[in-house]
Amino acid sequence: APVASSLCVRYTHRAVVITGGLLAFSGMALGFLGLNMVWMYATTGFLQGLGISFSWTPAISIVSHYFSKKRALANAIASAGECAFAFTFGPLFQWLISQYGWKGALLIIGGIQLNICVCGVLMRPLASSCLIEASHSDTETPPGNGASRTDKKDKSPITHKTFKWTLVRQPEFVLYAIFGILAAMSFFIPPLFLVPLSYSLGIDESWTASLLSILAVVDFAGRLLCGWYANLHVTKTVHLLTMTITLISTSLMLLPLANNYLSLAIFTGFYGFFFGTTVAVHITVLADVVGMPDFDSALGLFMLIRSAGGFVGPPLAGLIVDMAGDYRAGFYMAGATLVLSAGFLVTLDQLQQKKERGSQTNTKPEKSTLPYPSLHHLKLQ
Repeated sequence: APVASSLCVRYTHRAVVITGGLLAFSGMALGFLGLNMVWMYATTGFLQGLGISFSWTPAISIVSHYFSKKRALANAIASAGECAFAFTFGPLFQWLISQYGWKGALLIIGGIQLNICVCGVLMRPLASSCLIEASHSDTETPPGNGASRTDKKDKSPITHKTFKWTLVRQPEFVLYAIFGILAAMSFFIPPLFLVPLSYSLGIDESWTASLLSILAVVDFAGRLLCGWYANLHVTKTVHLLTMTITLISTSLMLLPLANNYLSLAIFTGFYGFFFGTTVAVHITVLADVVGMPDFDSALGLFMLIRSAGGFVGPPLAGLIVDMAGDYRAGFYMAGATLVLSAGFLVTLDQLQQKKERGSQTNTKPEKSTLPYPSLHHLKLQ
């Protein structure tokens, strides 16, 4: 992710996405040869994974650059595609394997991934990381100021040409990155242990498979509804994220109380919905924390740091489950970790409010002690 972000800063989002599509296709096409396990690790593992990162990171980033007023809704709609295709592609992949074998399925999936290049071609390059913000401010400029929007766009400076590693020194970014680590530790646990938990409750396998479908459907609905609500600007985005994280942790704490399919499906639905709302808004919060000039660098660093949580969380949960002898322990651990992550969001919000109050105090105009404006004017002269 940091490599993809740094390339976006140096070149364009379009070029990086097209490169990612070619890498992903190459990984799957070369995996078709299936020479040995090391070959498969290098092709379908490393090469395709690098291509997916090169595609996903710029795609998420450029949506935030394209939209300012409706950024939350745009991110929600863009991320909702994950749920739609996760719901439909699972059965498709199974059908491809049954019809063409695993080698043929790899080649066909690689061809599907090659369409990433088509999506990349449609991503119009930006003159600068703040072009959309500048054009938005231009629309609010009075028409008689003598400066055209075109002139301002042409003069819009490139705010940065290098990847900003110094973001790790900013307290706001550090707090949000720690939140990302703790959240990622929890997000991978429910899909991992949901099916084994249902088996331990004696639920039939055919019903168990529907739980993941319910998860995908309500996740899709949660992303769209949260994006629409965030676009109303009724609630500050960091407050909305804190609320959704709290609701996720509550649903995870209650999910182990389920003792049959119906109750398990209800709690799974609650978890999936609030997870979708979190995914819809967390990128928007990152843009608010660091600002759009540094967003590309921040997104790459955030994804790198957050992945540490996804790497540690599932094995740690598995260890806890083995020690407790009950799959419920994994859900309790995920809920507790999310509660802790919400604490860092609260701290981040308090720090931002403190800085806002300080900036308002410093920029507050000095009040004149003179009774008449004319005398005040003479004093200034």
